[in-house]
Amino acid sequence: MSEINVVPYIDVMLVLLIIFMVTAPLLTAGVQVELPSAPANPIPDEQEPFVVTVDINGDYYFDSQTDEPTTAEEIQRRVRVVLERNQDIPFLVRGDGRVAYSEVIELMVLLQQAGVDSVGLVTDPSGT
Repeated sequence: MSEINVVPYIDVMLVLLIIFMVTAPLLTAGVQVELPSAPANPIPDEQEPFVVTVDINGDYYFDSQTDEPTTAEEIQRRVRVVLERNQDIPFLVRGDGRVAYSEVIELMVLLQQAGVDSVGLVTDPSGT
């Protein structure tokens, strides 16, 4: 009588489960902002958008680099480089709902000065 020993498969599955449980929270790391809620329609996922975040202190962060705040000059430099490569990329601003409105407007002006024609604002459609 031949039987398949499934114990090694169960061990591998448990190890993989632990690995995924540990790494999943790391994949969603970013700047903590409390987005304002609004019942807005989502934008189509044709391209990966260029996202800049304004936190509660008025500091700017790139979505790909969330460790340290960046400067206005660095934002304009990086936006110009991105626009040279692709004119059709969408630009989005994630502004904390508790930050002063002027901070979000200043970021939008920086993007406009760098050559961005239109900027989208990220909201939380669920209201949570």
